[in-house]
Amino acid sequence: MVKIEPFEVEQWMDRLETTPGALNIAETCAASVSVDDLVQMSGDNGTPSPLCLSRKMTYGAIRGSETLRQRVASLFDRASDAEPLPAENVIITQGAIAANFLTLYTLVGPGDHAICVYPTYQQLYSVPESLGAEVSLWKLKKENGYVPDVSELKGLTRANTKIIIINNPNNPMGSTIPRAILEDIVAFAKQRGIIILSDEVYSPLYHSLPAGQEAPPSILALGYEKTVATGSMSKAFALAGIRTGWVASRDKSIIEAVAAARDYTTISVSQLDDQVASYALSESVVRPLLTRNMALAQKNLGLLSDFMEKHASVCSWVKPTAGTTALVQFQKDGVPVDDPSFVMDVLGKTKVLFMPASPCFGLGRDFKGFVRLGYVCETEVLVEGLERLGQYVEEHLTAATRN
Repeated sequence: MVKIEPFEVEQWMDRLETTPGALNIAETCAASVSVDDLVQMSGDNGTPSPLCLSRKMTYGAIRGSETLRQRVASLFDRASDAEPLPAENVIITQGAIAANFLTLYTLVGPGDHAICVYPTYQQLYSVPESLGAEVSLWKLKKENGYVPDVSELKGLTRANTKIIIINNPNNPMGSTIPRAILEDIVAFAKQRGIIILSDEVYSPLYHSLPAGQEAPPSILALGYEKTVATGSMSKAFALAGIRTGWVASRDKSIIEAVAAARDYTTISVSQLDDQVASYALSESVVRPLLTRNMALAQKNLGLLSDFMEKHASVCSWVKPTAGTTALVQFQKDGVPVDDPSFVMDVLGKTKVLFMPASPCFGLGRDFKGFVRLGYVCETEVLVEGLERLGQYVEEHLTAATRN
C-alpha cells in the first residue's frame, strides 16, 4: 500500500469552508466568475453562451481540444524571445492538481532525489515522497523575501537528483521568483541535466512587484528543454469550477510520457469544461478577465496592508508581490499564537475563516503562529472579514499586549 501523508490544507478546507455563515478569506482563487460574466467581458452580449450545446458528448479530444491547447500554449509566450510553444506540447488535465500529480508520477520514483522549495503546496513534496523518492527541502527565508537562494542548490544536490520543483508565484507566501533567479536556476539544472518543474498556477498575477521589476516569464521561456510548467484556470483566471489545468513542456518526450501515464487516470477532460476554458482564454475575454483580477488583487492587497499597519503590534508579514495569498504571523504578549487553535477560535467567535500555517505548510514547528489569508475574494467579503478580525484582535490580542 502506498503511504502518503494527509494533505493538510485540503483537509482543513474540506472540514471548514462549508461552515454556515462563514466569511471565507481562506479561498485562494481570484473571486470566481460565471459564464455569463465572461460573455459580458467579451462585449459580445448577443451571444447567450460560448457552449455548443448541440455537440454530442463523446470523450472529445483526448489531450484537450486543439483550440484550448493553442490558447494555453500562447500563455507561455509572454515576456519571451523563445520560439512559440507548439500546441502539441500541452496536455489538458483536471486542474493543476492533476497536472502536478501526473508529472511527478511520470518523472520520479524509488532511487530518485527531488529538491522542492519550502514552504509550498504540500502536494509538490509529499507526492514525490509517496512515490519512493527522497526529497530535500529548499527552504525560503524571510530575510531573502522568501525568494530561493540559488547558492544553496549545490549543497542540496546529489548524484541522483532528478528534479527541482519550484512554485512561482509562491503559495502561501505570495512571493515572486524574478527572472534573474529563474535564469540562475535554469543554468544550474542545465549543467547537470536536472528537470525543472514549475508550478505556475498563480501566474500571471504579478500585481504588486517593486518599481522597475518586470513580471518573470514562464520557466518554459528560458531556453532549457527539460522544463515543465503546470497551471490551471482556477487561480488567476477565476474559474475553479471547470476543473481545467495543463502540463506543458519544451521536451516532447516528457509530454508523451505524461500522456502515457494519463491513460491510467482519466481519458479526457469534460467537453463542456474545455469549451468554457477555450472561451475564457480567447483574445476578447482573457484580457478583460486578467485586468479585472489584477485590479481586484491590487485593491484588496491595499486593504490587507492597511489592516497589517493598524495591528502591527500583534501581526507581521512579508508583503506579497503576486498571487492571491499572504502568510501573516499573529502574536499575543510577544509570543506566536497557537495557529490551529487561533483559527478555530476566530471562526467560532467571528465566522471568519482562514488557514493555520503550521499544520498546512509547516513540518515540525515551522511557521508557528502563522496563518494563510486569501485576499483576492470579493472586496466586500474581505472588508467585512477584516473588520471582524480586527475586532477580535483588539479584544483578544492587542488588549492583552497593552495589559
